[in-house]
Amino acid sequence: MNEMYRQLGVSQAVYEFGESILGGLTERFREIDAVAEYNQCKVLAAMQKNRVNATHFAATTGYGYDDEGRDNLERVYADCFHTEAALVRPQITCGTHALTVALSANLRPGDELLSPVGRPYDTLEEVIGIRPSPCSLAEYGVSYREVELLPDGTFDYEGIRRAITEKTKLITIQRSKGYATRPTFSVEQIGELIAFCKKCKPDVLCMVDNCYGEFVEMQEPSDLGADMIVGSLIKNPGGGLAPIGGYICGKRECVDRCAYRLSAPGLGQEVGANLGLMPAFYQGLFLSPTVVASAVKSAVFAAACYEKLGFRVVPGSAESRHDIIQAVELGSKEAMVAFCKGIQSAAAVDSYVTPEPWAMPGYESEVIMAAGAFVQGSSIELSADGPIRPPYAVYFQGGLTWFHGKLGILLSMQKLADAGIIKL
Repeated sequence: MNEMYRQLGVSQAVYEFGESILGGLTERFREIDAVAEYNQCKVLAAMQKNRVNATHFAATTGYGYDDEGRDNLERVYADCFHTEAALVRPQITCGTHALTVALSANLRPGDELLSPVGRPYDTLEEVIGIRPSPCSLAEYGVSYREVELLPDGTFDYEGIRRAITEKTKLITIQRSKGYATRPTFSVEQIGELIAFCKKCKPDVLCMVDNCYGEFVEMQEPSDLGADMIVGSLIKNPGGGLAPIGGYICGKRECVDRCAYRLSAPGLGQEVGANLGLMPAFYQGLFLSPTVVASAVKSAVFAAACYEKLGFRVVPGSAESRHDIIQAVELGSKEAMVAFCKGIQSAAAVDSYVTPEPWAMPGYESEVIMAAGAFVQGSSIELSADGPIRPPYAVYFQGGLTWFHGKLGILLSMQKLADAGIIKL
């Protein structure tokens, strides 16, 4: 095995260091597998309840009227996430698009959007209008407020109480850390926040950006009061097979409005051809719990390795996991570049490419991204990225198999060692 890793570019010192770390992760991996087993049963039960069969894999084109495969998949998602309805479409291009649809469909001019978890992910800043952009919510008369987290990363409940007013129509809660080094929120924490907000204003809508979090825990935010949960199919629930798409699950009224916004008033969910993507969507969801488990194992391994090397990691290797992302504060641009080179060199696709920082659309800072993926931008596949700004944190995620994730982390350390940044 040592020789096989040597052929892939991993030195004996790095390989032995990784093996020494793995020895202490047996119990953590067992816990991850238990969550995956539970979620596999949940997905399977939803598919069996809705009598998935070969006719649901048929392709449709044009308007997509009477697309039973598409409609049944949405019933499967609704049952899986325990919601009244779901919108699951290839016409939703990414997670940011899904969030934009959900926000713009359920906010009207004069309404106010509140984020009680601080500044949202970079790509939403232009959607909201924090950074001016054509067609932002601000241009349509939707105001925005945010409440910063407390210094310890917890919710400022008193500040949230003051921020919720008669104008507050929708509260957006970002589950994952995004390009921040705060902890990701657990489903239990999100449930407590939702209950508090609804106590302050019972008719307020609570939407959770669920990206990177699906199937990491046994519960989802929709189990604890979220009116909508939103995500991307090229992240967790697509299982690495979905080539595009997004989902919105939640209350029927909210999802109906999202469908009208995505297509057109009066059309809603009746239109939207599946273009032959149903087998990938169904099978990707089926595989998702075990694929997510591989990504979580890879994240835990990354945390344990880089903790041992003296870097700050969020979350720590012993902490509970609520998404697939592992943040590692590397302290310099050079270290970020070396780390990403290692991840890229582990890829099955584009392993020979050298990642460089660039002005990525939707981001304020230059971003470096290692992403040798079968599906462009698929975050459930082995990848790492981050904005080139202090504290120079890289965000590692994915790994369709645990063994691929392991190789990625070993090669990231190899590149850092080759650059003289770490010593083993």
